[in-house]
Amino acid sequence: MGFTNSSIASSMIQKLIKGSRLLVFHRNVYLMHFQLLSTFSPNKCDCMSHHKQRRHLREHITFVTDVKKVKDPCEALALFEDYHERGFKHHYPSYSSLIYKLARSRRFEAVETILGQLQNRNIRCNETLFVALIQHYGKAHLVEKGIELFHRMPSFNCFRTLQSLNVLLNTLVDCDKFSKASEIFQQANEMGFRPNSVSYNIMIKGWIKKGGWEKACNLFDEMLEKRVQPSVVTYNSFLGVLCRNGEMDTALCLFENMTQKGHRPNAITYALLMEGWCFIGKYKEAKKLMFDMEFRGCKPRPVNYSVLMTHLGKTGNIDEMESLLNEMKKRRLKPDVVTYNILVNYLCKEGRIGDAYKVLVKMQVGGCDPNAATYRIMIDGFCNAGDFDGAMKVLNVMLMSGHCPHLQTFVFLVVGLLKGENNDYVCFVLEEMEKRQLRFDAETWRILIMDACGQHVEIGKHINDLISLH
Repeated sequence: MGFTNSSIASSMIQKLIKGSRLLVFHRNVYLMHFQLLSTFSPNKCDCMSHHKQRRHLREHITFVTDVKKVKDPCEALALFEDYHERGFKHHYPSYSSLIYKLARSRRFEAVETILGQLQNRNIRCNETLFVALIQHYGKAHLVEKGIELFHRMPSFNCFRTLQSLNVLLNTLVDCDKFSKASEIFQQANEMGFRPNSVSYNIMIKGWIKKGGWEKACNLFDEMLEKRVQPSVVTYNSFLGVLCRNGEMDTALCLFENMTQKGHRPNAITYALLMEGWCFIGKYKEAKKLMFDMEFRGCKPRPVNYSVLMTHLGKTGNIDEMESLLNEMKKRRLKPDVVTYNILVNYLCKEGRIGDAYKVLVKMQVGGCDPNAATYRIMIDGFCNAGDFDGAMKVLNVMLMSGHCPHLQTFVFLVVGLLKGENNDYVCFVLEEMEKRQLRFDAETWRILIMDACGQHVEIGKHINDLISLH
């Protein structure tokens, strides 16, 4: 049973309103009784007040703790309502905990309902709640919702800072809505914001992403004119373009200019230079930078090893990749999830699914939790190898850990499972997609049917049945 159904949402609101009225009535009766007691027994009154505060705090902490333990968003909503019906008055921490839970599960209709409750009760909200929601809307490619929420923030008794603007700009740039980001950036002063280096860095990233090198350079000049100090991130943005294009002479000149102006290079700066050397086939030069950066006082990070491992993976040198991983451990540098993902990815590409799965287990034993990308790589690897039982096992673990596959991964799964006539698995996959509001569009269904059916009429019938059900 999902809360996204409007009738259920309406029912909950009515219960909340009814519960609120009853709570007001009982509170007024209690206050009258409380005043009578305080007239004759002030000390007892203080004790009761203190006890009430402690009980309220205890109940509040209990709800936030309980809702964090719940994985199913429907259960979280039921818990929220259960607490309310027991007479507990929810405040901002309760609402925000529930909203975070719903947003992570992409239950945005329910999010809007709970936000309406916050607004109606005129509860002061923290900016971090809206920052997180804008990011979640971005991940779901609901950027218009993010923009609308940004403009609605003052109506939630919330003061907007430059952080909100920067998060919105970054979300729009990452979702390829650069024209909208540019429009909002131009209106920043009118909205009372003075863009800082982070704002400019986001817009420079956007122009570079669009291939607008000159526009990005113009923004850099504008920063200087407005006395906005460029940061290492600013220089890294330009270095990234030069290195990815193999223009190492220009990149090294910019690197020297950066250091002369007092900007200390970080591990990312060196990683970009290493990527440039690898791009033009000079792996030894890239690896030599590991020693140069340490000599200059910048300790190598997993990202530097990741660059080298990626190059080795592209050239098919898997054994050397594993050697680098061992070198990291010898230097007491803990590999991160990105480093492991690179190795897992190239092992899957080589068809070594068993070895990739061993790395997945090894990283967990070593205290590094897989992320969504790790699971996606493994699922795609099992699918490409035709092992759909293995893919389903990883999918179950992935969903239990709170991650969600990409739409394309679901397509791979459905096609493979239909070919194997695993209809129960197909229904499970489609139901999980529905829970996360992920749906195949008409074109995807067409491709799916063509890939899955071929000349098999019976499989086509299975798909038609599934379409009619979902």
